[in-house]
Amino acid sequence: MTGQLPDQAHEAHRRVVRDSLGVAVATGLYGASFGAVSVASGLDVAQTCALSLLMFTGASQFALVGVLGSGGPAVTGALTAALLGTRNTLYGLRLAPLLAWRGARRLAAAHLVIDESTAMSITRPTRALARTGFLTTGLGVFVLWNLFTLLGAVGGSVMGDPRTYGLDAAVGGAFLALLWPRLQDTQSRRLALAAAAVALLVVPLVPSGLPVLLAGSVALLAGVLDGRRTPA
Repeated sequence: MTGQLPDQAHEAHRRVVRDSLGVAVATGLYGASFGAVSVASGLDVAQTCALSLLMFTGASQFALVGVLGSGGPAVTGALTAALLGTRNTLYGLRLAPLLAWRGARRLAAAHLVIDESTAMSITRPTRALARTGFLTTGLGVFVLWNLFTLLGAVGGSVMGDPRTYGLDAAVGGAFLALLWPRLQDTQSRRLALAAAAVALLVVPLVPSGLPVLLAGSVALLAGVLDGRRTPA
């Protein structure tokens, strides 16, 4: 009986590592799409790689290059990316007491707070498994995302003008592919449709880039109001 407990703990650890690596590979490969889309939007290979290294949050990265690619100002692109990145702050509030790291380790871990690393850690029954899920997923995605960003950016730059191949529409398509798996309930789908409607309505009225920012503001406001209505 006493020998079974270490075996069970070891098996649980292996299961978390296996699941986390699966998520890391699936997500990291998608970095190639970002690399290609980024150079198609006008950024060079170095700028594209710097975004993946320093920003490291896919939705914000796609939003930024999407605004730049559509001719919007850099400030609008940065604000849109920051707006989408606010959810990572909320993740951090949940993860900090769960992972219980301090000092430099907490600071380093903050850079790995993304959708996938959060999802693979908050559901674990113990702190040790939560840390394993967080680190395996976060580091795995970080390494693969940056590697495939470089490959995608180099490949995209070799292809030349993306409009020749119709790839100028790739930003919207890639962003939609990133968003779609997260729309798992009716409320999320309604919110996404409302935000899309707002963006379409204001396209003829405001400068390029602002429709995305306004749509994101609507989604954020709806989320805040919904949180206030939800009983504690």
